[in-house]
Amino acid sequence: MEALSHLRIVEIGSAAAASYCARLFADFGATVEKIEPPQGDPLRRTAPLTPKGQSAWFAFLNFNKSSIVLDPRDAGAPARLTELIANCDVLIDGRDVDAAECPAFDLAALRQKNPGLIHLDVSWFGREGPYAKFEATDSTIRALTGLIKLVGPVEGPPMHAPDFQTGIFAGLWGFIAAASSVFGRMQDGHGRSSSLSIFESSIAVTEYTMFESFVHGDIMRRIGVNRFWPTFPVGIYETKQGWLGVTTVTPAQWRAFCEMLGLHDLRDDATLSMGVDRLQRMEEIEGKFIPRLKQRTAQEWFAEALRRKIPIVPVPGIGDLIGDAEKRSRGAIVPITIGNETGFTAGSMQRLTGTPPRRGGSVPDIGEAQPVMAHPGGAAARAATPAVEATKRLPLDGVRVIDFSMGWAGPICTRTLADLGADVIKIEAIQYPDWWRGVDRRPAYVLERMYEKSVRYCIMNRNKRGITLDLTRPQGLQLAKRLLADADLVVDNYSVEVLPKLGLGYEVLHQLNPKLVMMSMSAFGTGSIHRDCRAYGSTLEQGSGLPSVVGDANGPPVMSHIAFGDAVGGLNGCAAVLTALIHARLTGKGQFIDLAQIECMMPFAAPWITAHSIDGRVPAKYGNRHPDFVPHGCFPCAGSDNWIVVAISSDAMWPKLCKLLGRSDWVADEALKSATARRRIENEIEAAIAAWASARTPDDAMNALQSAGVASGVARLPIELLADPQLHARGFIQEIDRAFIGRHPQPSMPFRETDRPFEIRSAPPTLGEHNHEILAGMLGLSAAEIDQLARDGIIGTEMLMEEQLVTTKKRVAG
Repeated sequence: MEALSHLRIVEIGSAAAASYCARLFADFGATVEKIEPPQGDPLRRTAPLTPKGQSAWFAFLNFNKSSIVLDPRDAGAPARLTELIANCDVLIDGRDVDAAECPAFDLAALRQKNPGLIHLDVSWFGREGPYAKFEATDSTIRALTGLIKLVGPVEGPPMHAPDFQTGIFAGLWGFIAAASSVFGRMQDGHGRSSSLSIFESSIAVTEYTMFESFVHGDIMRRIGVNRFWPTFPVGIYETKQGWLGVTTVTPAQWRAFCEMLGLHDLRDDATLSMGVDRLQRMEEIEGKFIPRLKQRTAQEWFAEALRRKIPIVPVPGIGDLIGDAEKRSRGAIVPITIGNETGFTAGSMQRLTGTPPRRGGSVPDIGEAQPVMAHPGGAAARAATPAVEATKRLPLDGVRVIDFSMGWAGPICTRTLADLGADVIKIEAIQYPDWWRGVDRRPAYVLERMYEKSVRYCIMNRNKRGITLDLTRPQGLQLAKRLLADADLVVDNYSVEVLPKLGLGYEVLHQLNPKLVMMSMSAFGTGSIHRDCRAYGSTLEQGSGLPSVVGDANGPPVMSHIAFGDAVGGLNGCAAVLTALIHARLTGKGQFIDLAQIECMMPFAAPWITAHSIDGRVPAKYGNRHPDFVPHGCFPCAGSDNWIVVAISSDAMWPKLCKLLGRSDWVADEALKSATARRRIENEIEAAIAAWASARTPDDAMNALQSAGVASGVARLPIELLADPQLHARGFIQEIDRAFIGRHPQPSMPFRETDRPFEIRSAPPTLGEHNHEILAGMLGLSAAEIDQLARDGIIGTEMLMEEQLVTTKKRVAG
């Protein structure tokens, strides 16, 4: 049985986020019925197109669904839609983005008749706040969420990736909302309604820099293509053959990089050991290492870097991804049929090994039903919904998670589970605490408890309980196993060999607890030939194929956001474990999830993968322009380094812009009514927008454009989001108190069940804060036993200094 084959999903409206959310259900066997008007979902006409005019973006979003055509002019259409919704488990609703002529129905009446109905509503900004009625596109949303302004040449304009990103972010969050609601309904019978903001969904990627700004102040600026605060080099560079993604974060990685290139003067320069210091001498340093990189190929440097444990990866083109045998064998690249065209696209990245996702499929023509999938023992039965309890609990109330993850990717996954009500027990060690607390072991750092003052650690670990255990010692290992014996889920984002070497591999844990779901969140996957490659979020983006379609036509591959891959991996991980937990609750069977974070980035390149696999053409790069929208770009406003993104996303929006620009002649010109026709004077149009915007502040320009009905968004810096009026109006930024830091801001999840976000119930744990609570309360240890564990260094509440760590290792070894 496929993990979600007992579910029936109805998708209405036209929104990429809704479509991707529904596709994630279809990947695991759910029956998805997509409601379309007679002319089809407007996304069917989105570039890039196949040779026969099919949308590669629509294809990626919609394979393995059935298309049901309902004509709003048909008197029977509302009753037919009502019947479909009445018989479904989850209604995914994109009408607020584009109604797509969806027939009217009475949702309140349907919910009254079926209190188990789950409803996910998707909108650009949510239903309240100053942006609620704004026109929006993928690029204007990314501008407002701080994902554009820090990318590109210093002099500007900021350089941003093509469309398709916000639909994937929001689709993942939508699936998390809907799948957790499915799980919650299995416990209390309640059908939850969730409202999802696409704008807030994208903040998962930028919240790291947003809250680093809270700590460090307004210091982030655009410093050049493939250059980013706070470290250097983190970028993409040309080699003798191919492009190479380089990331050096730690002093050891920097020294190894210099040594690999034979740059001993840089290696031995003590003033360059930290990335923030190297940023001050970027031109000088690049002048020395770029010529050296051109002496060998990207593949040769990759092999050398693997040996030296440096996070370096070749930057693939789209054709390289399609031809990657490992990605095909793992299901990251899957076959797809669109009409009578066949090609490839990005598959499911949620690699459940016990109930694997479907590997490819066909895209429905307008009105085409998919054949009923065969299931062992016959058609999949609908799971019975329990009687509705008097009190609705948090969706994941009662789920216990053992969290071995650190940094960003794993912790954002488990943070989301905790926000939804799971009891997440975070396991650290005084010898090796979460590296986002800081890796400085000098006495001043440790004695001043600086490791308790990291805001980035705090925003990833709220609503969790924290315990310290030295897993390298038998006592610590046995205590961890006792916790795992009664858990539902264990998550780690270590290198693939770490937990198995400790004796905590899946084979061991499955024997201990057959219902346990275990997820490994490594960079390349447990069985990958590159499993030993060191990687950061930037490495994942560099190796994903996305940079090859970003930037100007003749320019280099361009990274769109530093550490992009961490948050994306975390959201995919959360989606994966929710699917596995639903299956485990139905069947009592756990399973292993082999999540490769680099594969999680591939959906962002999926439209070009599909188009290129069919036509063989190198994908066109448009810079800040757009294949469908004319005009579209990033334009200067009054003041220094102020910019606004403007997008004419429909022909009906064109005359509104013309009137604002005072160009009545353009309104009257019949030859300019279509985007294709406007392309011939695109330079002239862009010059007019730039002249108009340069006389206004960014916010004044945005308000004027939005008042006229034109999609636009200020290119914000991450620090500006802390005061964003929309986020504050919706209560997205919550404030909590915590020891050592005091009052500080926290982001919310981007979906909500009421008019307020999910509440932050507890502050992030200090190191070992819940040792006694968990060891005594859950495992029954006595106070004397706990004291002995502390004396032996198995547990503790204070990070060890370097000399203490060395002494402890010697004592244990002896």
